[in-house]
Amino acid sequence: APTPVKMTAAVGDMEIAYTDAAGRVNPDHVEYNSGALGGTTLFPGLYKFETNVGFSTDCTISGSSRDTWIFQIAGDMSIADNTRITLAGGALASNIVWVVAGKTTHGAGSHFEGIILGATSAEFFTSSTINGRVLVQPAVTLQKT
Repeated sequence: APTPVKMTAAVGDMEIAYTDAAGRVNPDHVEYNSGALGGTTLFPGLYKFETNVGFSTDCTISGSSRDTWIFQIAGDMSIADNTRITLAGGALASNIVWVVAGKTTHGAGSHFEGIILGATSAEFFTSSTINGRVLVQPAVTLQKT
């Protein structure tokens, strides 16, 4: 059962994970596709964005089950209504980390893959789904109508 001690430990672990992933250096991709990731296929590596990142259309994350992806996003991240992030080639959601300094917004009917480590907030609108985890301070908003 949750306790204050367990909650404090969990928050501390999330902060350590956020700091570690955000602090990675020597990115493989800087400002990839100017942050417009809809319609792209993302291969393993470290991606760095000083801007917002958006998915206006579907996106594929492709690689093996041993590959990793880290996305460092200084701004916001949004996925449009009914847009899907899909995995290919054996890629695993547990190997995909999205470090987002701003807010994340997941449109109605959208599907997302990976672990979100957020510093601000995450909003999931009606019928949006995620295969992964959402670890955000201070707020996660789930909408159901």
